[in-house]
Amino acid sequence: MAWTSGAETDHMTATAANHAVETIDLSKTYSGGRNGRTVHALRDVSLRVPAGSFFGLLGPNGAGKSTLINILAGLVVRSSGEARIWGHDIDGEMRAARRAIGVVPQELNIDPFFTPRELLDVQAGLYGVPKAERRTDEILEAVGLAPQAEAYARTLSGGMRRRLLVAKAMVHAPKVLVLDEPTAGVDVDLRRQLWDYVRRLNAEGTTILLTTHYLEEAQALCDRIAIINHGRLIAHDTTEALLRRLDSKEMAVTLTQPVAAVPEGLHQYNAEVVRPGRLLFRYAPSRIRGGEILAALQESGLTLEEVTTRETDLEDIFLSLTRMPDEEASREAAQ
Repeated sequence: MAWTSGAETDHMTATAANHAVETIDLSKTYSGGRNGRTVHALRDVSLRVPAGSFFGLLGPNGAGKSTLINILAGLVVRSSGEARIWGHDIDGEMRAARRAIGVVPQELNIDPFFTPRELLDVQAGLYGVPKAERRTDEILEAVGLAPQAEAYARTLSGGMRRRLLVAKAMVHAPKVLVLDEPTAGVDVDLRRQLWDYVRRLNAEGTTILLTTHYLEEAQALCDRIAIINHGRLIAHDTTEALLRRLDSKEMAVTLTQPVAAVPEGLHQYNAEVVRPGRLLFRYAPSRIRGGEILAALQESGLTLEEVTTRETDLEDIFLSLTRMPDEEASREAAQ
């Protein structure tokens, strides 16, 4: 596999037409098995990941995320549909597609008897990167493994091995970096270092495709998010637009006096007494303003001691969509 020249890279960029990854009606079916039942791992998934984006691919366990990633990585053969990476069909232009993507898998598949420096050099050689153009020291420094460059991989901690996987995926300077649960088992400090590095890569133009079960990470990092459930794409939008979709907010009010029941004038605001002296309001901010509720509280003769609010977050959206029946979720995704 030859190293990509600057001219080839420019051509790939133009060919991509602003889509780092594109799938059209992508499906994967597994037939047979022990019970003879057909399994539809992916069902007609059409997805576009904009070039330069930080894209989140979310879904419950078994939803089809890993199948999609493995198809893009060339580890699983699609049953039907199309898939392109940086404008290159993953089968018809296999070499160009492979050069454009780097995948950080969930599994820690590292040879324990190699050092990080040796592992990166071997990986770069597999991609045909000339020795003069290899960035081994730069990458090790970026992921915080320069001090361990000559240590055997088996002596590294779990967090260090996870960062070494990221380093391996970057040796050929891919346009698209896929991170499959990259922070599983990584402590808070190492997680922060990893995200600092990935953010820097994204700012420099690398497209990031992230799968994670840490939804707060996805909400903070990703500018666009897609959600897959039961092999179907059930949501695909900007993070901001997804958060607006649920149209729900909570306001908790602590009163200076105890109340055992919701006063008459507050019933219309979907209020409940969570404990004497504390009321919880659940409302749609598109129809009701928080100030309106506060005014109604004062009109009811109640004195406020403390007010806290909670906005809809990605976890609320995720749970709302993945608990829907397939048909209803498909209608939501089409809106």
